[in-house]
Amino acid sequence: VGAGIISMGLIILVFLVKFIFKTNQRDRSHLVEITESEQPKLFAFIREIVNQAGTKFPKKIFISSEVNAAVFYDSSFWSMFLPVRKNLIIGMGLVNSVSDIELKAILAHEFGHFSQRSMKVGSYVYNTNQIIFNIVNDDASFYELLDRWASIHILITIFVMAAAKVMEFIRFILRKMYEIVNISYLKLSRQMEFHADEVAANIAGSQPMINSLLRLDLANYAYNSVIDFYNAHFNDALISKNLFPHQQFVLGFLAKQSDLPIVNDLPEVSVENLSRFNKSKLNLDKQWESHPATEERVEALKKLNIQVNNPHPKPASDLFLDIESLQKLITYNVFNGVEYSKKTSYVENDTFINDYAKDYEVNSFGKAYNNYYDNKNP
Repeated sequence: VGAGIISMGLIILVFLVKFIFKTNQRDRSHLVEITESEQPKLFAFIREIVNQAGTKFPKKIFISSEVNAAVFYDSSFWSMFLPVRKNLIIGMGLVNSVSDIELKAILAHEFGHFSQRSMKVGSYVYNTNQIIFNIVNDDASFYELLDRWASIHILITIFVMAAAKVMEFIRFILRKMYEIVNISYLKLSRQMEFHADEVAANIAGSQPMINSLLRLDLANYAYNSVIDFYNAHFNDALISKNLFPHQQFVLGFLAKQSDLPIVNDLPEVSVENLSRFNKSKLNLDKQWESHPATEERVEALKKLNIQVNNPHPKPASDLFLDIESLQKLITYNVFNGVEYSKKTSYVENDTFINDYAKDYEVNSFGKAYNNYYDNKNP
């Protein structure tokens, strides 16, 4: 009986504190790390933004294929109390779709979170979520240990079962806590996005941030269209040496189809055109959204109306040395690990352009249908 009571106490204690020793690491297999010796111009560009935002330089910088930029770090329970240096991810799909001043605005937005210390709140919430997840979800190895312990004696089995009931009650409480913590934090998170936009506007100007926000759906749609093309030709085992010239072509092609003006070799998307490239038909309850609507962010930036002189914007790709080799390496990562039934063959850029234009013609309807039936012929 004494051993059973001690077992019950120890089981509940381990159940409640096992998360302390767990580290959550982000998968980096799809990322390419770059160094200052490889990309001195880009690092100088980022260092200037960091200094203006009043925050610290990233621990490491990675390039992904995505139309996105983000900051991340490997999180554990102790990272709530100990300083953790963050890593920066820059998506090549994003670099392909913005000017240098627009990329400056986007990165300034990311660093803006840290200069305001708002990410510290996010760190606590993130780790709270991880703690709840680790406690609420079954841990197979933990329960295998309980089974072995319970098999020692019938009295110990009774106390292990009692501990299991206590743990189930704790799980119930924590599930309720999850909603309270996250709904409150998401309200704060939406406000923090406005604050980070203001930091970006002070560093790069309101208009570059507006331009990049409005173009991101189109850029993302262009990139996904390229991926969809290769998904459709999966059985033919077609792959690409470099996805990003494809994305650039699709970006311009879609802009032309939608009668969007081209400024500095990039499509200029208006608020009225915004919904055309967001194909989601889902309307989610706003309480679970972490970001305000793009229209709200654009309106707030217009009210700020901060002007920063930048008379000659250049493509963001000019910040990179030998960008083509980097693009090919990232493209290799995209296709690496995909198992094809036969030997793969490369699609040249000219072939992709011709085939994509033909596919678009076959799968799209007239402009009167506002792209609604494209790629889903009734």
